[in-house]
Amino acid sequence: MKKNHILLGKIFGIPVGLDYSWFLIFFLLTWVLATNYYPNEYKNWNEIEYWGIGALTSIFLFGSVLIHELAHSIVAIRYKIKVKEINLFIFGGISEINGEPPKASSEFWIALAGPIVSILLAGIFFILEKGLNIFLLTALFEYMAFINFVLAIFNLIPGFPLDGGRVLRAIVWGITKNFKKATNIAAAAGRLFGFTFIFFGVIQIFGGNVINGLWIAFIGWFLDNAAVSQLREQNVHDLLTGHKVYEAMSQDYGIVNNDSTLQEIVDNHFLGINRRALFVKKDDEIIGLVTLHRFNIVSKDQWDTTSVEDVMIPLSDAEKTSTDTELWDAMNKLNSEGVNQLPVLKNGKVEGIFSRDNVISFIEEIKHLKDTVKT
Repeated sequence: MKKNHILLGKIFGIPVGLDYSWFLIFFLLTWVLATNYYPNEYKNWNEIEYWGIGALTSIFLFGSVLIHELAHSIVAIRYKIKVKEINLFIFGGISEINGEPPKASSEFWIALAGPIVSILLAGIFFILEKGLNIFLLTALFEYMAFINFVLAIFNLIPGFPLDGGRVLRAIVWGITKNFKKATNIAAAAGRLFGFTFIFFGVIQIFGGNVINGLWIAFIGWFLDNAAVSQLREQNVHDLLTGHKVYEAMSQDYGIVNNDSTLQEIVDNHFLGINRRALFVKKDDEIIGLVTLHRFNIVSKDQWDTTSVEDVMIPLSDAEKTSTDTELWDAMNKLNSEGVNQLPVLKNGKVEGIFSRDNVISFIEEIKHLKDTVKT
């Protein structure tokens, strides 16, 4: 379990997580379906039937979202792009794909895979609705056919971060051969649609439809923020392009003996010192890496008798980078592997340590240098 979501398992080797916000939207959606939609559409059911089909519909909806995101992920893997995980949350779901597609055509098909699958699901549920006449399930199939079609159409809105925005970026990228320009156009379109949703949401609120208005405005706010985040990511990419790890890594790292106890390390190397990791040496050779997170393996009352070698990550097993690795690639590796720092090696020997803080400091230095040159 991570801090903000629950790991459900893996599908086709892809981890699937459930964000805690999912429980809120699951309850709200079930409540709306059980007290509003189904009672208005079907008059003669009892309360248990309304709530039962409402909960089942919510589960089917998130199942459809999961299949939608799996489609993105499977096509991404087809193009040899690593998928970190799929996470279901308050807005539906998201596939965390590491890195950008290598070319416009791969971006196009990865983005389009989700809406295509949603349309196929809409068709399947429509056939089930017309072909089967099973009490309650017919109502479920009718709703799922409708909602999957709506999901496909909504996602095809040509604005980032929606699938349609990625399709737009792929088309512009393919025409202009300029990824940055394509990203800026798709993000600008995303912001436009975000502001449009906010505008209509406010109109709904002032018209007395407060719940729907707030929800529409909230979706608009989400779209705008996601588009801005993409623009910021593109700016960071531009700043880091052409720079190597050795330019940003820190050579101010701590080294401890392999027989040091955990308590000694906490007292002498972590408390009062802004370090998140230490190298472990044995006979003047660095053999591993230890982080504060590794201390959780051992109960605190055993820190006095447990050596660092017992909890360290052997250097051979640790995620690493090299001095000549592109900064952008190293930062993506931090994110994709879910680690806070990477040992930096050159010719098999440790040269430094690389973390997100190093990236932030390096970006600030670049910006300061550019401002100085301008003045």
